[in-house]
This record gives sequence, C-alpha cells and structure tokens, in this order.
Amino acid sequence: MNAAKTPLRHATLVIDDGIAVFTHQRPEARNALSPELLEDYADMLDAVERDSSVRALVLMGSGGSFCAGGDLKSLKAAQAQPPDAIRRRVMNAHAWMQRLRNLEMPVIAAVDGAAIGAGFSIALAADFIVASSRALFSLSFAKVGLVPDLGAAYILPRLVGLATAKELVLSARRIDANEAKRLGIVYAIHAPDRLAEETTAFARRFVAGPREAMGFSKRLLNMSFESPYALLAELEGATQALASSLPYHAASIAAFLDGQSAPYDWDRQPGV
Repeated sequence: MNAAKTPLRHATLVIDDGIAVFTHQRPEARNALSPELLEDYADMLDAVERDSSVRALVLMGSGGSFCAGGDLKSLKAAQAQPPDAIRRRVMNAHAWMQRLRNLEMPVIAAVDGAAIGAGFSIALAADFIVASSRALFSLSFAKVGLVPDLGAAYILPRLVGLATAKELVLSARRIDANEAKRLGIVYAIHAPDRLAEETTAFARRFVAGPREAMGFSKRLLNMSFESPYALLAELEGATQALASSLPYHAASIAAFLDGQSAPYDWDRQPGV
C-alpha cells in the first residue's frame, strides 16, 4: 500500500498500511506547541476518524524532541489577553484533547527527548508511551506559575496515584525514561535510533485486531473511574450486543470452529 502523506502547518500526517503517524515538525523550537500545531491536531483527528483503514495512531516529534510544551512567545502574548480569552483557548484545546484520548483505536506516543509541560500532557493522553532512553518528562507548569493543562491533572493520578501525581506536579521536576517506566507511565524503552521503528512495529501488532470492539473496550475503560457499576454494566451490554453483530466476531468464531488460528492473537505475533 502506498503511504498517504498530508503536510499540515507545523506537523505531518502519514497513513500507511493501517497506521497513522502524526509528527510534530518544529525541531528548531523543540516542537513547542504553537497555535498552528494545536490546529494540526484537530485536523489530524478529522482525517484519522474518517479513514476506516486506520487501526492505530502514533504521535511523535522530529529532531530529537517530542514536545517542549507551550511556545514561550505565545505564552508571552497571552499575558496581554483577558482571563476569559485564556480560558476559551484552553477549553478549545480540550475539545480535541478529549477526542484524542477517546479515539477508538490504540494511540501510542513515541517520546524521544523532551516531553515537557503540555507536551507531557499530550503524551499522557495516549494509551501507551514508548520512550527512547534519552526521554525526559516534566509537568513544568509550576516553574512558570501555571497549573497543569490539557488533562494532565485528570490522567496522571489515575496512572501513578494521587500522592505521586502531587509530587510530580508541585515539584515540577524532571524524570527520565527509567523512572517513568517504574511509575507505570512508560510502556517500553528503546534506543533513540530504534524508537520510530520499534514504535511502528508495536502499532502494527494492533492492525489485525477488531477495530470496533477495541474502540468500545477503550471507551469503557476510560469511563471506569467515574462511572457507577450499573452504568458500565448497561454500556457493556449495549456494546457487546453491537460487537457480536459485526463481521469480525463471526469470522473469528468460524476460524476457531474450523481449527484455524485466530485473526488476532497477540501471543502468537512476533514480539517487539
């Protein structure tokens, strides 16, 4: 299959063989979040959601950094804005951040170098963070007198527990890839020159999976911390009924009954 490459403003989107790779393209600014890059995220999500061939999304940065957080020039300009304008800007970003977090496919952040401030927040919105050995993470907001944004205050305590989340936010300290893995933030660590290849290989393992059922499962898990059991039971019943009616389920059952391998079997795929 030929790769489809879409140049955006400060990013690129490449869709190839079921995998979408979205790359921040501001290496001269360590891929800091410009207004244009924020718009690129919304456009990327539009493209990925309407392309039924996409089974996994990879987020990455160019030039040895994932994302250094908010662009300092933009933050300086924001000081002249009234508080309500800043609030609207943050809420507009949350519109696509919620779409990213709930995207009905695996989302993998390939973090090389800095994932600082809002860059760390974006990585946390992924289902898996695959890091290079030189990756650095920091919720650095306290250093500039701000509070965590783009959902970090929601996601981080669910990953590491409330006390550790408070320590990371209030200290604003940096953690390396090894500590992030010990805390349960990072899924795997690779050498910098192998990160892109290894992350793509990891994403490829999901391509044969049931897109709809995996999407339903992800949404249920994302809702599990704040939903009562009765609601999740109702949603489980509804999504199970829908998944049972889809061709993927019928094909999988037929394969089992015929003594064939399942179309999606993680344990039998080559390891990464």
